[in-house]
Amino acid sequence: MKTVFHPSSSRGFADHGWLKAAHSFSFANYYNPERVHFGTLRVLNDDIIAAGEGFGTHPHDNMEIITIPLEGSLEHKDSMGNGSVITAGEMQNMSAGSGITHSEFNPLPDQAGNLLQIWVFPKTRNITPRYGQLRYDPARLFNNIVNFVSPETNEKKLWINQDAWISLSKPASGTELLYHMNRKGNGLYLFVIGGEVEAGGQTLGRRDAIGIWDCDEISIKTNIDAFLLLLDVPMN
Repeated sequence: MKTVFHPSSSRGFADHGWLKAAHSFSFANYYNPERVHFGTLRVLNDDIIAAGEGFGTHPHDNMEIITIPLEGSLEHKDSMGNGSVITAGEMQNMSAGSGITHSEFNPLPDQAGNLLQIWVFPKTRNITPRYGQLRYDPARLFNNIVNFVSPETNEKKLWINQDAWISLSKPASGTELLYHMNRKGNGLYLFVIGGEVEAGGQTLGRRDAIGIWDCDEISIKTNIDAFLLLLDVPMN
C-alpha cells in the first residue's frame, strides 16, 4: 500500500470576493508541482459562491466534470440545451468531450452556496458531449458506501467516460467500512467532507484527504460521525 496525505491546510486557497475556493490540486493561479493530479483525478475544488454570483459562460473539452452541491443551489446552463437548478442531495456530470460551453450561478439572492467540483481525465477523447443529473436519498449513505458515478450505464447512476467510480458515505462514530477497489490498478482518493476517520494509517479531519494505491481494499474507521467522498480512479 502506498499513500499520500493532503491535510486541509495544504490546499491552495483563492478569494475572489464572490468566490472563495480551496484547491486540492493545482488550479488557476495555484500551482504546486507535487499536487497536479492523483492518477486521472485532475481537480477537486471546494467552492463557496456568493449569493447571486457565479461563473459566466466558458468552454471545456475532453474532461469529465462532476458537481456535488453541499449547501445552497447551483443553476446550470450549457450549449447542449440543458438548464436546471441542483441542490444538496443532487449531483450532475458532464462529459465535455469534443467541446461545450456552460455557466454556473448561485440563483439564491440571500444565501451562499458550497459545492465540490471534480474533474477527471477521460478514457476516450472527443466523444459527443453528454449531461447527466441525479437526485439521491441521503439516508442511503448512513453506514454505507453508495456509488453514484461509474463507467456502467445504469439509471440509478451517472455515467463517466473513464474507469472511475465516485461514491459518498455517512458512517457513524465507531463504524468500520471496508472499501474494495473496483478495478485493478486504480487508487482511492478519500476526501473528508466532515467528521473524522482513520484510513491508510492516517487520522483525517474535516476537508483532509488521503490518496491510497497499490492495494485491493482499504479499511475506514470512523472516530466522529463523518461525510465522505470516495474517488476510485485509474493511476495511469
